[in-house]
Amino acid sequence: MRRREFIAATGAAGIVGIAGCSSNGNEGETTTTSGGEETETGTGTGTETESSGGGSGGSGRLSWHAGGTGGTYFPLSNEFKTVVEDNTDFTLQVQSTGASVENVGSLARGEADFALIQNDIAYFAFNGEGIDAFQGNAVKSLRGVATLYPETIHIVTLAGTGIQSPSDLSGKTINTGDLGSGTQVNATQILEALGVSDYEEQNTGFSTASDQLKNGDIDAAFVVGGWPVGAIEELAATEDVVVVPVEGDNRQAVKDAAPFYADDEIPSGTYGLDSAVPTVSVQAMIATTTQVADGTVESVAGAIFDNTDQLTIKTDFITKESAQDGMSIDLHPGAKAYFG
Repeated sequence: MRRREFIAATGAAGIVGIAGCSSNGNEGETTTTSGGEETETGTGTGTETESSGGGSGGSGRLSWHAGGTGGTYFPLSNEFKTVVEDNTDFTLQVQSTGASVENVGSLARGEADFALIQNDIAYFAFNGEGIDAFQGNAVKSLRGVATLYPETIHIVTLAGTGIQSPSDLSGKTINTGDLGSGTQVNATQILEALGVSDYEEQNTGFSTASDQLKNGDIDAAFVVGGWPVGAIEELAATEDVVVVPVEGDNRQAVKDAAPFYADDEIPSGTYGLDSAVPTVSVQAMIATTTQVADGTVESVAGAIFDNTDQLTIKTDFITKESAQDGMSIDLHPGAKAYFG
């Protein structure tokens, strides 16, 4: 089947993700390791660092929805938990989840007070577009707190395919990520912006896509995650990995396609690359809702961004000065009060 014009066959499942996820976060678990996108694979129950319960169900206790235990969102959220509890009277209950799309649903239903999501997913949710789960289901109560670090767009191929530029993707078989995922939305949007419309589309997570690349079943795959993405590192350990650059007019075309894309670069040496590769990225961010008090948001933001020296994850990116870069939705008044 040739390129889908839009995300297909996921409407009902996506709406369940917004309207019917349980407060135990049992819709999915992430599959990637260091820095990888927090994508869902449908495991059992979520993992919590405190007793179960959604929302701020007790005095001074806040529910914070992260991602899977194998990704970046969960350990980073636990570092946030430590600095918030050390510097405020709040207790954070950090819960593992299927990440961005599921987390938006939890926020919308009041089962989470804060959550980590991608800024593109935040944009789609707030505006009721982009992903079938949000079509006609805009989450107007969603608010931004801070952006954190880049989630880099990787277009991954192997040296033997001969793919060196976006134009070489025409007529190829491309894995655009799990059907209905944020990665697939990014991939199809970027391919359209790059003028690539003739391709065979495959849809799986990158663990499967990596095997497909090795076996010659696909020519390229999209991966979204802060470099270095562990799954790509594993592939590079046995294969000659190429990351297709998105630069110049191509990069500008992608940035013109949506307000949440930003310039990014994968450093030389990453995945065995001989030179740095220009590309684009979305941003990981902290989100909340209009239901959370201004003072609560201001206190939590202050605890995190006044104590970034206590963090060990993504410390090159998480700063007060950059915390509004790429903010794709309205800022919560409590965040405005803190960041000024």
